[in-house]
Amino acid sequence: MAQAVEEWYKQMPIITRSYLTAAIVTTIGCSLEIISPYNLYLHPNLVVERYQVWRLITNFLYFRKMDLDFLFHMFFLARYCKLLEENSFRGRTADFFYMLLFGATVLTGIVLVGGMIPYVSESFAKILFLSNSLTFMMVYVWSKQNPFIHMSFVGLFTFTAAYLPWVLLGFSVLVGASAWVDLLGMIAGHAYYFLEDVYPRMTGRRPLKTPGVINALFADEPVVVARPANVRFAPPPVEVPQNQ
Repeated sequence: MAQAVEEWYKQMPIITRSYLTAAIVTTIGCSLEIISPYNLYLHPNLVVERYQVWRLITNFLYFRKMDLDFLFHMFFLARYCKLLEENSFRGRTADFFYMLLFGATVLTGIVLVGGMIPYVSESFAKILFLSNSLTFMMVYVWSKQNPFIHMSFVGLFTFTAAYLPWVLLGFSVLVGASAWVDLLGMIAGHAYYFLEDVYPRMTGRRPLKTPGVINALFADEPVVVARPANVRFAPPPVEVPQNQ
């Protein structure tokens, strides 16, 4: 069992493995009181006035206490982050990293701006961690890029992947979780999907082209098609000259 888990972990692509590891280590560290969540949550005043810029990153790594909800989000993080990186972004690690950076920036901007709008500022002030929202963004992008895949919700009913975000949003409401977190992820995901997939087809321009600085951070990954093991190819037939 341990060997199977180790093999599964090693086979993960680099961004998925790094993010999953950071999220698990951070959450376990907080559960064991090695790390304090008060040093991780998003607080604009502390970022600007006290230069605690790490909060712009750490608020995406903490998934609250380790319970069923934590396992639920770890499953979706490992599954859909891996699916995106291995399929839609295969050989384009820099583009995938830029997608996550774009999503994190949009989510942070929404919370900061929403905190200044009357009547809704209190709701946004309660959003201290955006890790669940970033995970939901990846689910949304995957569903948009794979809309016709058939899925099942705990065996109760089937639906196509295009409706997956809405099914999960309804489930969150049923179990009493905040719908704001999922809605923010859907907004960020739709913004990326529109600017990366829809807008270029309409205008021929790609506004989310990955900057050269980010491309330089990741080496090109050629797509390699592996040949099955233990395959033997017969040698070409040898023509035997006929005697005249």
